[in-house]
Amino acid sequence: MDNVRPLGGGVYEIDTRMAGYTGITAGYLILGDRPCLVETGTSTSAPVVREALTSLGVGAGDLATVVVTHIHLDHAGGVGDIAAYYPSAEIVVHEKGARHLADPSRLMASAKMVWGDRLDVLFGTLAPTDASRIRALGRTGTVDLGNGRTLSSHYSPGHAKHHVGLLDSLTGDLYVGDAAGVYLPETGDLRPATPPPDFDLGVALDSIALFTALGAQRLLFSHYGPVEDVPATLERSAEELRIWVDLTKQARAEGLDLDHAVAMVRDRTKERYAALRADEATAGQFELLSGAPSNVAGIMHWLDRVPGA
Repeated sequence: MDNVRPLGGGVYEIDTRMAGYTGITAGYLILGDRPCLVETGTSTSAPVVREALTSLGVGAGDLATVVVTHIHLDHAGGVGDIAAYYPSAEIVVHEKGARHLADPSRLMASAKMVWGDRLDVLFGTLAPTDASRIRALGRTGTVDLGNGRTLSSHYSPGHAKHHVGLLDSLTGDLYVGDAAGVYLPETGDLRPATPPPDFDLGVALDSIALFTALGAQRLLFSHYGPVEDVPATLERSAEELRIWVDLTKQARAEGLDLDHAVAMVRDRTKERYAALRADEATAGQFELLSGAPSNVAGIMHWLDRVPGA
């Protein structure tokens, strides 16, 4: 299939084709003794993911585990559908997200407020998962991949309070979700992901420092794909966070409303990203991956909570 790419070590990248786009959201199948899917993509992506797993020989009774780095709909919106397709799979998520997979009503209502009529087109509807099938992770945890291979989970909030990174004991791959930002392989651009309501600069930088300390061999971005230069990429992730926060602070100090703050930050960062100087499609893809309005709104929300900011 043209949306499946082998990455070595029994790991396969799956383009989940969010809303029909390519190169926006990746899921990953770890194909070992106990097959594991990391990230489901959206609800509307679930049939695409099932077809990819079928092409890799994973049948309805074969998938052992589904793990999501966090419960945002581009990462976990397909959990309920995938759980129904694979009735033997255990669903693994951080404890602060578990109840929302069992009862998605509040999460969907919140998403509707943010996305409005675009919600159905971009994400679909997160279906509930039987609570008995959900395993909640704490600050750390382990997923058994079989034959002594494990995924170790590491709590990494900052982007979201229910976010974990996942380290493969065999390959050294670190699944970073959105905690290290978003990466566009076509241009090599890296941009932060700082949406409301959970963004916190100090916590986000601590998460990146944790990822650095784990000594991963490769980063696997949910947006999008593998990156092998781990130390430099994580260093850049932290730098991007600081730049966006500093510029948003400046806009706030000047009394700019959100729309004007977004325009200012977008203008003053545009030279950092080759994607914005490329063709219209690439620029649009980059903005969908990590939109300036969402990023600035998340930073503003955090600044409003920080005394003296």
